[in-house]
Amino acid sequence: MAVVTRKRFQKKKVCRFCVDKIDIDYKDAKLLRQFITERGKIMPRRLTGTCAKHQRALATAVKTARIIALIPFTLNK
Repeated sequence: MAVVTRKRFQKKKVCRFCVDKIDIDYKDAKLLRQFITERGKIMPRRLTGTCAKHQRALATAVKTARIIALIPFTLNK
């Protein structure tokens, strides 16, 4: 007996930073928190829809903000 699986169509995610011309800055903690999970991990591109260029800049900004204590390394303990 063959199992038929249906593929679901998902809308292509677009990069918020490219569309809205938002500049990624490590001092903007409110923006950076949107791209961090509740465990404190940086969310991957496939979930956020950011392009590779902005994902690299986002990761660098999050790491910098963590080091200077603008955002915590873990959000909940």
